[in-house]
Amino acid sequence: MTIRILSIIGTRPEAIKMAPVIQTLAASPAVEGVVCATGQHRQMLDQVLEIFAIKPDYDLELMRPGHTLNSLSALIFEKIDGLYDKVAPDVVLVHGDTTTAMTAALAAFHKGIAVGHVEAGLRTYDMQRPYPEEMNRRAIDLVAKHLYAPTQSSRRNLMQEHLMSDRIVVTGNTVIDALLQTIDRIHNDTALRARLDKTFDFVDRSRRLLLVTGHRRESFGGGFERICEALARLGARGDLEIVYPVHLNPNVDTVVRERLSGLKNIHLIAPVDYLSFMYLLDRAEGILTDSGGVQEEAAALGKRVVIMREVTERPEGVEAGLAELVGTDVEKICTAVERAMASAGDQAKLRLIGQGLYGDGKAAGRILADLVR
Repeated sequence: MTIRILSIIGTRPEAIKMAPVIQTLAASPAVEGVVCATGQHRQMLDQVLEIFAIKPDYDLELMRPGHTLNSLSALIFEKIDGLYDKVAPDVVLVHGDTTTAMTAALAAFHKGIAVGHVEAGLRTYDMQRPYPEEMNRRAIDLVAKHLYAPTQSSRRNLMQEHLMSDRIVVTGNTVIDALLQTIDRIHNDTALRARLDKTFDFVDRSRRLLLVTGHRRESFGGGFERICEALARLGARGDLEIVYPVHLNPNVDTVVRERLSGLKNIHLIAPVDYLSFMYLLDRAEGILTDSGGVQEEAAALGKRVVIMREVTERPEGVEAGLAELVGTDVEKICTAVERAMASAGDQAKLRLIGQGLYGDGKAAGRILADLVR
């Protein structure tokens, strides 16, 4: 007898991290895997699904211009009841901390369907950082029957909240499964590598590459103005190539392009697909980011990371000395980036530190084993 597992994804990060799970479920004779995309992110989501050759069985196509968190949540609640009635899943799998994941998990709980939470137990214990993700992940963990914690640290968080230990399985993070699969493809597919080299031939290889990402709500306004000031100062050094795929949110895009367009050594580019980002991440010597997933990916590749946040729900990189928290303070950002770039040369040593910090590439298999146990 097979079990029917419905995986629900809405954003690009969810699709990346759920792709290895969806692939593993599809290959198992013990499972009937069903995939639903809510379309919380449309274009960026579709790019990832194409890269991993995943075709959703259902697409709710919910994203509309001007959605608020409440209006998007209401629409997901409205649409997903009918999906659950039609699919009749034994388990609903959600990932992480998005609006899609939270509403899908709560709706499943209301209908008495078991919920599996991939990437359970991450915490900052600050409801405003990151907002609204901290609330979302806590709400999902409360209603989930299967808690797939990526690390021992996340397992401890769940245990401290008195969630039953027999619900918790430490799996490693599925983002590492996806990363290792993709980096191997980039290294071994000569045609793909040549295409990516050509796409980014504007990046001067005689200078050291600093890769930047930034999108957090808590940095809107003054935070992004300070980030831009720090990047302008770093670009003026002359020894760095700064590549910044700029998030499309107007609160980010408008500020960044007004303050940094045309500055020497700073390349402001449109958001890139997952393969392109992995190529840049692999090539970079330092990473400046406010993203959670990038912290994990960079660590696995032995990259030093400067985190533009006050707190992180992924403390392992900081504890291991691969990452540093600086917030959006201009002086702290510049000093930390200089320190990171100066110590980036010993790649073998840094990779050794980062290996296994967030996973070993076998998380999806552990999730499957628990579901069919």
